[in-house]
Amino acid sequence: MLQARGLAKHFTLHLRGGVRLDVLRDVDLEVRAGECVALAGPSGAGKSTLLRALYGNYRVDGGEIRIRHEGAMVDIASAAPREVVAVRARTLGYVSQFLRVVPRVSALDIVAEAVREASPEEARARAAALLRRLNIPTRLHALPPATFSGGEQQRVNLARGFIGDHPVLLLDEPTASLDGANRDIVVEMIGAAKARGVAIVGIFHDTAVRDAVADRLLHVNPLQDAA
Repeated sequence: MLQARGLAKHFTLHLRGGVRLDVLRDVDLEVRAGECVALAGPSGAGKSTLLRALYGNYRVDGGEIRIRHEGAMVDIASAAPREVVAVRARTLGYVSQFLRVVPRVSALDIVAEAVREASPEEARARAAALLRRLNIPTRLHALPPATFSGGEQQRVNLARGFIGDHPVLLLDEPTASLDGANRDIVVEMIGAAKARGVAIVGIFHDTAVRDAVADRLLHVNPLQDAA
């Protein structure tokens, strides 16, 4: 479902005299349907950079990122922006650490707008059910998430990410702000997604969560340590 070969990424620090910071070099990754690959390594090793590169938020300096999209393999690393948007709409989902949405839009509408191929009524009904499953009470559904706690915002973010039923899903610390009960619900959701054949790449700093959902680990090491 997702295959990366020879990925390289660096950043140029223009405010530091143009210093070049190499983050990724010769990274290979392959994820099959129904499999969860967890990115492991110390903070600052480049795990989030790799996840954002897979999503197309960061353009890589070398290598390819091939994703199975509507029966064909598309290289996210070289695809035109319009094609990347199409892949995200139908095939590639992403749950970031933080909720970034239009202000003053209700939690229900934020989640419902991510539903594909459904009437507005059906989308809102599905969104409400998933928010309730994630312990967001109905009385909060009409409110904008900016008024929510960090854990509530993360659960809205998770609902938005999972409701799209994308065949490939990227998760960046999906349980970082959650208590034990809600963490267990997310673990169940990841397991159900895998059972449906979703290919998942994730960062899980909670080792119990990682052990529960991951089929394989991909170790990402800081380049200065590998030199």
